[in-house]
Amino acid sequence: MKLRTSSSQEEGAEREFSVLTTGFVGENGQVTALRCARSELVESPNGRMIIQPVAGSEFEIKADLVLLAMGFVGAEKSPLLSDLGVTMTERGTVGRDASWMTNVPGVFAAGDMQRGQSLIVWAIAEGRSAARGIDAFLMGESKLPAPVA
Repeated sequence: MKLRTSSSQEEGAEREFSVLTTGFVGENGQVTALRCARSELVESPNGRMIIQPVAGSEFEIKADLVLLAMGFVGAEKSPLLSDLGVTMTERGTVGRDASWMTNVPGVFAAGDMQRGQSLIVWAIAEGRSAARGIDAFLMGESKLPAPVA
C-alpha cells in the first residue's frame, strides 16, 4: 500500500488513506453515507498479503452520490467455468499448465483470465502462446511461436 499524490489532491481535495468501504447507509432509496473502516495489510495463513479492516476503527462519511470505480477483481466465476469444472487458483484466476490448457482438456486460458490484471501486451503475448498450445493439442505438434512460457 503506497500513498500517492495526484493533481486533485494538490488542488486541495480531501482524501482518506487505507480505508475500506464496508457498506452504504441510505434512506428512501437514497444513499446518505458510506460505512468505512481503517485497513491494514496482514499476512494470511497461506503467506499471501491481504487487506483487512482494523477492529474498532469504523466510521461514516456523509454522501449523497457514490460512483463505483472498480478494477479487475479476478476472473468472473461464470456458469461456463463452473459447469465445465475449470479450476480456479487461490488468486481468483483460471489455473493452467505449461501449454496454457486448464484442468479441462481442450479448454485454454490466457491474459487477465489466468494472469490477473495486467497490461494488454501480456494478453497479446499470452494469446499467441496459448494459440501454440491449442495448435499442438489439435494437431499433435506446433511450429507457432510462443512468446512467453
